[in-house]
Amino acid sequence: MELYDELVARGLIAQVTNEDEVRDKINKGEATFYIGFDPTADSLHVGHFMALCLMKRLQMAGNKPIALIGGGTAMIGDPSGRTDMRSMMTQDTINHNVECFKKQMSRFIEFGDDKAMLVNNADWILDLNYLEVLRDVGAHFSVNRMLAAECYKQRLERGLSFLEFNYMILQSYDFLKLFDNYDCTLQFGGDDQWSNMIGGMELIRRKRGGQANAMTINLLLNSEGKKMGKTVSGAVWLDPEKTSPYDFYQYWRNVDDADVIKCIKMLTFLPLDEINKMEAWEGSQLNEAKDILAYELTKLVHGEEEADKSREASKALFAGGGSSANMPSETITEADFKDGKIDILGLLVATGLAPSRAEARRNVQQGGVSVNGDKVTDTFTAYEPSAFDEEFILKKGKKKFCKVELS
Repeated sequence: MELYDELVARGLIAQVTNEDEVRDKINKGEATFYIGFDPTADSLHVGHFMALCLMKRLQMAGNKPIALIGGGTAMIGDPSGRTDMRSMMTQDTINHNVECFKKQMSRFIEFGDDKAMLVNNADWILDLNYLEVLRDVGAHFSVNRMLAAECYKQRLERGLSFLEFNYMILQSYDFLKLFDNYDCTLQFGGDDQWSNMIGGMELIRRKRGGQANAMTINLLLNSEGKKMGKTVSGAVWLDPEKTSPYDFYQYWRNVDDADVIKCIKMLTFLPLDEINKMEAWEGSQLNEAKDILAYELTKLVHGEEEADKSREASKALFAGGGSSANMPSETITEADFKDGKIDILGLLVATGLAPSRAEARRNVQQGGVSVNGDKVTDTFTAYEPSAFDEEFILKKGKKKFCKVELS
């Protein structure tokens, strides 16, 4: 199976212009393409993960990726999929985030001479002359067509600022600059970027008489149609300091049964023949599929050693086997004790498993708290320091737990 057909079979491709030309170029390994990443945080997250995997697949087939970091466009903020305006960031914050992105991307993409390129649109956007942009670029955009674009519709209902309205023009200008400087003729992005990508194609055609194409990839949605990659506490990050390898592993280990095979197809590099056999799996076999998904993705992002540790820690807690040495741990101190003891409510708060004693009390009363596998139902249960001399595993609900250590 050729690369393009594999992308279709994996459910990655949403929309594409001039499909025959795009298929031919990427199958032959002749495409120079780009994907843009706005540095709105100091880490990439799961929402970027599929784009990075796509770049990796295409590079492995001989195509040349350009990772465009939006150090300039981040000064505005992409309104796509937003119900409100993004927070304004300082240049120092953006520059810091750019450096974080560069470091993380190198885990997926091979940069260097005749390999992948990494560019920052701040290099050409920050020095633009406003009147020149209006005359040279703005003249080629119809306001009526821009207002009809999907990326603006949701924002129009609650008020679209003129600042955000310029985002499409600048993203289109990015495509023109990459076309001029690097002979880049193909842009990939999330399906919510379609209007912006078409704008860039049209600008290249009008300004240079050139032919360019665009292809969008499906957004990573769960069976309910909601974006994946977020938890109650926020985004699932690729930075191990923001989302630990174990928590990253557990996120994928706990996806819904209806989503696991789709995620394996779209995100892992396992052969399709192997994945197709999993589609017939049911019951306990789906748990095995989830373990495969979690392990493969953790290995991609954090390396094989961290993936092995996360799998072992998960087995120790949920399957009664494996080693607890790699289990997430929290440290308490003597200051957390009162009269030589710490009660279960204080312990839940001290370890961060509950935000308050009131919430901790509800957790215990509802039967959602256990210590070393034994359910705790009495809110007055307390522990002396000696209880922590040996392994002490505190668990709240099905997914939150830690090994408690006394400093």
